[in-house]
Amino acid sequence: MVCTALTLGGCDQLPKTDDSQSMKMEQTISLVQPVDNGVTLMAALKERQSVREFSAEALSLEQVSGVLWAAYGINREDGKRTAPSALALYPLTVYAFFAEGVYSYNPAENTLNRVAEGDHRAISGMQDWVATAPMNLVYVADLGVYSQMPPYLEDVKRLLAAQDAACCVENANLWAAANNMGAVTRGSFKEPEILSLLGLDAERYTVVLAQSVGNLK
Repeated sequence: MVCTALTLGGCDQLPKTDDSQSMKMEQTISLVQPVDNGVTLMAALKERQSVREFSAEALSLEQVSGVLWAAYGINREDGKRTAPSALALYPLTVYAFFAEGVYSYNPAENTLNRVAEGDHRAISGMQDWVATAPMNLVYVADLGVYSQMPPYLEDVKRLLAAQDAACCVENANLWAAANNMGAVTRGSFKEPEILSLLGLDAERYTVVLAQSVGNLK
């Protein structure tokens, strides 16, 4: 899982330069392709750590694109992802919470699509600092994709979705580490508020993991 995301270029060093593009927070944001700058898997692993303090500066388009592609982007012509999925069902949708609004990541189109306006970062976590993190990612699973599973697996649907999300967040953590950024995986979030904001049925959808990402102080 990790090697796939890194060796295909999504986790390679991407120093911030004057040529970095700022994010234009439009209804639909077209993301850019990740750039391969040669950082090795070993180097990324050495740099990986949980970071909870971030610079206040907004992330660039290149940074957001790289994190999302590493987490759940498409890396093969058959549409499969950088992260594995149990039974290849891909139940997750990744939502990005910014100060300007909440966006849904569309891997097939490589876009972010706004689903809610305004600053809702505080509901994506329980800690106070989450409300000011430049980007919070929330991994929401559609448990309906497991409807054809055998009855004896009924009780493990959430576990399977959580396993998928764990692979995604570690891909993103490593991409951030290799690109002089900070990230932290979180298991705490305000699920009822998130599902209500997104208009999702709590009987079918569940939040399985969250993550905060930003530039280092």
